[in-house]
Amino acid sequence: MQAEATRAALITTARRLFVQNGYHDTATEEIVAESGVGTRGALYHHFADKRALFQAVFEQVEQDLLVAAGGTREGGDALDRLRSALLGFLDASTTPEVQRIVLIDGPAVLGWQTWRQLEGRYGVGAIHRLLERAVLDGALPAQPLTVLAHVLLAAVDEAALLIANSPEPVAAREEGLAAISLLLAGLGAASPGR
Repeated sequence: MQAEATRAALITTARRLFVQNGYHDTATEEIVAESGVGTRGALYHHFADKRALFQAVFEQVEQDLLVAAGGTREGGDALDRLRSALLGFLDASTTPEVQRIVLIDGPAVLGWQTWRQLEGRYGVGAIHRLLERAVLDGALPAQPLTVLAHVLLAAVDEAALLIANSPEPVAAREEGLAAISLLLAGLGAASPGR
């Protein structure tokens, strides 16, 4: 129980400091001191290094995004729920936490390949499940869903990166919402190969 509490305290404190200061401007000594876990030995007992702690924070933020996206819309068909989840992610991309942890520091700290792998783990699976449900519900024509799930994740990730790095994030968000909505509107209207 103590080990779990120490790990949770480190992640919670690091999450706050990484958002506030950025990964590179947050020292492990600061994380240890503010989390109240004692020494840096406690941090290194749970995480190989600061990057490993950042990855744990990143995954926690991703899990929170999935939970939030899952509760964005109760009614409607699976395609409506997919639209709501993807647009919800774009809305989340305007928050300092998602911008800093997932979109700005994530690729830089974890490296592009690891960042894409983690984005795929959390995003592609959720998108694929909603696409499967949309096909079963008849809201979407039957088609290969794995590639479509990757394409949709890539589209929403790129829109979110644009929003996070824009000097005008509110305007970029509106443009991103419009583009993703248009893309999703075409899914139910056309069969593959048209």
